[in-house]
Amino acid sequence: MDTQRLILLVIFSFSVLMLWDAWQKEQRGPQTAATKPAATDPAPGASVPTPGTPSQSTPAPSASTSAPGATAQATTSVPANTAEAAARPRNRIKATTELMTVEIDPLGGDIVRIELHKHKDALDSKKNYVLISPDHRYSVQSGFTAAQLPNHKTLYQAERSEYALGSGESKLEIKLEAAGADGVRAIKTLTLHRDSYSIDINHEFINSSAAPVATKAYFHLTRDSKPPAEDQYMLQTFTGPAVYTEQVKYQKIAWSDIDKNKASIPAGTHAEGWVAIVQHYFVAALVPAGGAKREFYANRIEDNFYRAGLMLDIGTIAPQETGRASIKLYAGPQEQDKLNALATGLDLVVDYGFLTVIAAPLFWLLRLFHDGFSLGGMRIPGAGNWGWAIVLLTVLVKLVFFPLSAASYRSMAKMKLVTPRLMKLREQYGDDRAKLNQAMMELYKKEKINPLGGCLPIVVQIPVFISLYWVLLGSVELRQAPFMGWIRDLSAPDPWYVLPVIMMASMFLQTKMSPPPPDPVQAKVMMMMPLIFGVMFFWFPAGLVLYWVVNNILSIAQQWQIQRMFTGPKASAAKS
Repeated sequence: MDTQRLILLVIFSFSVLMLWDAWQKEQRGPQTAATKPAATDPAPGASVPTPGTPSQSTPAPSASTSAPGATAQATTSVPANTAEAAARPRNRIKATTELMTVEIDPLGGDIVRIELHKHKDALDSKKNYVLISPDHRYSVQSGFTAAQLPNHKTLYQAERSEYALGSGESKLEIKLEAAGADGVRAIKTLTLHRDSYSIDINHEFINSSAAPVATKAYFHLTRDSKPPAEDQYMLQTFTGPAVYTEQVKYQKIAWSDIDKNKASIPAGTHAEGWVAIVQHYFVAALVPAGGAKREFYANRIEDNFYRAGLMLDIGTIAPQETGRASIKLYAGPQEQDKLNALATGLDLVVDYGFLTVIAAPLFWLLRLFHDGFSLGGMRIPGAGNWGWAIVLLTVLVKLVFFPLSAASYRSMAKMKLVTPRLMKLREQYGDDRAKLNQAMMELYKKEKINPLGGCLPIVVQIPVFISLYWVLLGSVELRQAPFMGWIRDLSAPDPWYVLPVIMMASMFLQTKMSPPPPDPVQAKVMMMMPLIFGVMFFWFPAGLVLYWVVNNILSIAQQWQIQRMFTGPKASAAKS
C-alpha cells in the first residue's frame, strides 16, 4: 500500500512540475521562430511600440529623445554618419584565448559571437558551443547617450583583425578607437583574461570640445526570445533576462512581460546589482564595479527582439577632461564558484526553484563526492566521475532517511501479513461499508498497525527528490559528463534506454513485493504504473534516472530485509 502511495505522490509531484512549466510557457506567450530585420533601434530605455498600442504613443528616437534621468545634453540620438558607416563593408575582429573565441563587429565595437572551447554543442559534439551568435541576434552593445559621443552605431577602428593570447601572457587587450562630434576622441578597450570567461569592457573619451558634456554610459545585451536548440520539449528551462539588486534580490523577467510593458525592472539608481540573460547551463551577465551608480532597463526593439541592460552615470565632463566607464561581462557556463566570486547573487542564475534551500546543499555534497574529501585526517579521493558521485549521494540520502523508510516498510510488511484477513473481511461484509470499516479498524488496532504509518516518511522524501531533480537538471557540471559505457552524457536521455528499462523492472518488483490493494481495479492500475512511469523517464536526463534506479535497488534490499524479519513465527501468528 505504501509503495502505491509513493508512486502516486511522485507522479503527482512531477505533474505539478510539468503544469508549472506549462503555465510559465503560457505566461511567456508564443515564441516566434522567424525574425525580421531591425527597422529601428531605439535608444536604451526609450519606449517601444507594443502590439495594439497607437504608434503616436511611442516616439521614434531623435535628437530630442532622452534616456531616463538624462540631462538635456545627454540625448540618445544616433550620429548623422551612422547610416553611411553601417553600409561600409567590414570584417569582424577575432580574439582567442584558451577558453573562448570572441568576435567583435567594428560597428559599435559590439561583441557578436562567443564560442566556448571546453563545451561542445549539444546537437553536434564535433563543434564547440556558441553562446552568443547572430543566430539569436545575440550581442553585447555599449556606448554613450550624448549625441556627440560614440554609441553602438559608431564605426570603430582596430590595429589588426586577429588577436590571440600568447603563452605566458595573462591577458589580451583589443583597443578600438573612434571619433565623435566636436573633436571628441573615444577609446573602447576589451580585455580577455587567461582561464576566465570574463571580459572587461572599458570606455573612455577625451572631451576636446570647448563645452562640457553631460552623459551616461550604457551597456546592454540583445537577443531574440527563442530558447536554445538543445532545450528538450519535456525539460524546458527559463530563457530570458534576469536582474539582481539588494532591494529586489534575484528576479527573472519573462519576454511576454516585456511585450506587455509589465516587466518588473528595479526603479531608480542603485549602487550595486547586475543584469543578465539566462539560459539552460549558460549565462551572459553585465557586472559594473562595486559602488558605480546604475539604472536598469529592459525593452523590446521590435517583434521577437529585445534588450536588457544598465546605464552608468558619468556626470558632466569638462573641456579637455576624460570621461570613463567600465563593466565586466561574464559569458560562459553557470559554474557556481566562478559566479559567486564575480558578484553577489550571480550564482542564483543556477535556479533550483523554491527548494533551493535543500538543493544547494545537495549539489555541495554531489561536488564533494566528485572531487574527494578528507575524513578523520584521511584523504578520500573522489572518483572524478559525476555518475559515481550521484550513486554515492543516493546512498547517503537513503541512509539519512533509513529510519523513516524502515518505518514505512515495517508498516508495509505488517499490511502484507494481514492482507488475507482483510480479504476475508471484505467477503464477509460485502457492500456494508460501515461494518467493513469498523472491522478493519479493529484488526489494525489488534495488530498494532497504522494504515497511514508509511505516508509521513514518503511525504518528507518528496521535497528531497524534487530538489535532486533540479540539481541534476540545472548543474552545468553534469552537462556532457560521461558515466560509463554507453552513457556519455548524464544531462541527456539514455541513448539505449537501458536505465529506464532497469528502472521499470525495479518498480515492477517493488510493486510485487507490496501488499496489493483490495480493489482489483486499483491492483491492475498499480501494475501498470511502472510501465507508464518508465516510459515517461525515457526523455529524462540519464543522471536523474540513475539516481532513481540506485534508490529503487536500495529500497528493494531494505524492503526485502524488513519483510524477511516478519516471516516465520510472526507471519504464522498473523495468519491465524
